[in-house]
Amino acid sequence: MISLSRRVPHRHTLSEDIYAFLIGCSMIVIGLACLHKAGLVTGGVAGIALLVSYFVPVSPGVLFSLINIPFLIFAFKAMGHSFALRTVIVSVSVTVLALGVPDVIGLSYIDPVFAAIFGGTIIGMGILSLARHRAGVGGTGVVTLWLQKKRGINAGRTQLAIDTVILLVSLLALPWRQVLISALSAAALSGVMIVFHRPERYLGH
Repeated sequence: MISLSRRVPHRHTLSEDIYAFLIGCSMIVIGLACLHKAGLVTGGVAGIALLVSYFVPVSPGVLFSLINIPFLIFAFKAMGHSFALRTVIVSVSVTVLALGVPDVIGLSYIDPVFAAIFGGTIIGMGILSLARHRAGVGGTGVVTLWLQKKRGINAGRTQLAIDTVILLVSLLALPWRQVLISALSAAALSGVMIVFHRPERYLGH
């Protein structure tokens, strides 16, 4: 019997990559819609975009793309052209889908605590889907994945530290109760990555 550690992983097919991209981007957009409706922020580049939108008259979707630019440049240099190109596709897809969400989904009410936990978890699962297909959403996620690849530092734990800083800064724009609830979102998002993003357990790539 061949041991699991000696099995040779098979690359994902193009159709599998496309399917994973659709699922991952859709999860991220739906999660963001839940958080936005509840008036919350979250971690990562999405959280930064939401936070900045409180200070400047620019939509979070546009800010998402603008803030991603330096991180995408870093991705090309540090993670290789294949990963960076996939990440650019994801970044653009998330932005386009986010702009179209109001036309296909309408939320009249969502409990803030539920929005934080569900929204953060589903965003994390979306990011996980993309990471397993050699892509990211850009932003701080590129840095955390690079640190895990090069230094063996768990991406979820690094993301949690970054998200803590983002949430502390958000106290400048949001009431502390909203920031506290938003922390649940960041914890749920990072929790998914800590528990499930374990390359030693997953053979596909």
